[in-house]
Amino acid sequence: MTIDEIIDGFEFIDDWEERIRFLIELGRDLEPLPDEDHNAANKVQGCASQVWLKTEVGSGEDPVLTFRGDSDAHLVKGLVAVTIALYSGRTARQILATDAGETFDRIQLREHLTPQRSNGLRSMVERIKREAAGALGAEATPAAAS
Repeated sequence: MTIDEIIDGFEFIDDWEERIRFLIELGRDLEPLPDEDHNAANKVQGCASQVWLKTEVGSGEDPVLTFRGDSDAHLVKGLVAVTIALYSGRTARQILATDAGETFDRIQLREHLTPQRSNGLRSMVERIKREAAGALGAEATPAAAS
């Protein structure tokens, strides 16, 4: 599902409990991450639940990054799905220029998450931006991950 389809889905649903169910469904629809990718290198630090992000970096001056992810918690897996939809398949420069906070605010995500889950979401975004910056080389620095 694209990020625009996810935003449309959230905007269509008024009730926050229904939005939570939608978020969980997004997580269920994620492509499974193979067991061997559930490792320390892919684990996202700063998340209360276990979260793994696998990154594939294309070649070129502004490489495209592709992300796959998983979590051991249903709701968090949905957050992983939203984050992947927002960033996967974009160039490193596009990733660095994308303000996740703007999207999360638009779908009222952050205002309904516990501080612990918000911190985990921020950790995922920061990891993705670090990887995009790394793909561009040392001169690139990630913008603040909101």
